[in-house]
Amino acid sequence: MRFNFSNHSTSEATSAGEKSTQPLTAHKRPLTIEADPDSLDSVISNPQSFPITIVPNRPASFYGLAANGKPFKTQPSCRSRNFRPGSMRRVRRRAVFKNGDCNVVQKNLQRRRVRFLQDMYTTMVDWQWRWTLLAFALSFILSWLFFALLWWLIMYTHGDLEELHMPDNQEESGWSPCVSAIDGFTSCFLFSIETQHTIGYGVRTTSPECPEAIFMMCFQSIYGVMSSAFMAGIVFAKMTRAKQRAQTLLFSKHAVICQRDGSLSLMFRVGDMRKSHIIGAGVRAQLIRTRSTKEGEVMTQHFTELEIGTDDSGSDLFFIWPMVIEHKIDENSPLYEMNATDMLHDKFEIVVILEGTVESTGQSAQARSSYINTEILWGHRFDPVVLYNKDLQAYEIDYARFNETTQVDTPLCSARELNEIYKIQEGFRTPAPTSTAMRHSSPNSSTHSSNTCSSGFHSGDSTLQYGQTRKLRYVWQLSVPGNGRKALPNRLPLRRGCSIDT
Repeated sequence: MRFNFSNHSTSEATSAGEKSTQPLTAHKRPLTIEADPDSLDSVISNPQSFPITIVPNRPASFYGLAANGKPFKTQPSCRSRNFRPGSMRRVRRRAVFKNGDCNVVQKNLQRRRVRFLQDMYTTMVDWQWRWTLLAFALSFILSWLFFALLWWLIMYTHGDLEELHMPDNQEESGWSPCVSAIDGFTSCFLFSIETQHTIGYGVRTTSPECPEAIFMMCFQSIYGVMSSAFMAGIVFAKMTRAKQRAQTLLFSKHAVICQRDGSLSLMFRVGDMRKSHIIGAGVRAQLIRTRSTKEGEVMTQHFTELEIGTDDSGSDLFFIWPMVIEHKIDENSPLYEMNATDMLHDKFEIVVILEGTVESTGQSAQARSSYINTEILWGHRFDPVVLYNKDLQAYEIDYARFNETTQVDTPLCSARELNEIYKIQEGFRTPAPTSTAMRHSSPNSSTHSSNTCSSGFHSGDSTLQYGQTRKLRYVWQLSVPGNGRKALPNRLPLRRGCSIDT
């Protein structure tokens, strides 16, 4: 049964066959009761009839009415209209963002400002561009004003600013000033700019009348050269620092796990957008996860180095086109016992670092990125991006497919379980001794054949049974061909997506 309420009002129910004697002063709410559907199929076939909503009896305040029946104002909700329980995006912790910035905030540093001022050059290089340009402009303007004030004091103490010693009256009075054509602070400011940057318009010149003026001119000239070199060096260092070169080094959006040569491998792709290559490029990867020691200490940020390489060349790259970096998940890998389910639920981060020397500038460059557990695709493989173009007679790189992957068949079990299954598979492929050979063999050999064989199975006349000699949680009882028994299937399904061939 479906209830539809057209307006917000109240009404009082009356008994069957009776009419209400006194209407209510509050707003009336017409009530429409539709007939029950004949069957569930009629409800499904009519989209207008579902979902069926049952609204319980609520007070008048729920519909915007106060106790006296008058509407009252409600405060607007701060929640979004599109909000649904569980629809909030979950933010996962990571030490390194995808663009390479480190997610680290420092606090409670003692004498932080003093230590940063002691390394002023690095501090200004690390500044944002707006602060660097502001410091660049202020360094010149403030120095001009400071030396203009010193020049004005020299002129004032020498008496060049008196009325009779002004430039218009110097020929009549025969006065010899320290600097010619100086009549106030403005002219001192202009002379300060000309001296500091060696402009020399030829109007204002220093005379040998004042030794202090000669000393000030030499000092300001030296300061001007040093300040210009210092600020130019900071701007040049900001423009050529390795962080800017790292913006053209690319990492794939996701990492993948698939099989290579029968073993599970973790892979990601790196690329370079520029034609100027990275000389001596090397790549490293580190796993960050929580680890507990034997003494009970919990290390929340424990770093583990991953052995990675590309093809058979190791971690040193001849970086001329995008390359897939591989980490083989073997016995020495921290991911050896992780299956696809553990990969989704475990919390860890893989930080990848690409280092090398920029060919054009000779500076060292470092690019960083990271992959958390949700950014690793299990059962995927990268699509090729390097193809030979016969028309151009050159290798062509399609960066539109840089992040493209293809889903491939991959066991969902861990690498440890997969290796043990391969060992079991080799045991299945070992030929069993025939009955003729068993009769001609010695009693010791027959006794040995009835015991556990090297592959971990118990051998009988017609049955192979997986015993307790291995640390697997699976138990099989399989029949071999012969004696009217059913033959083994071609593939034996195992738990967690693993399977073996027989």
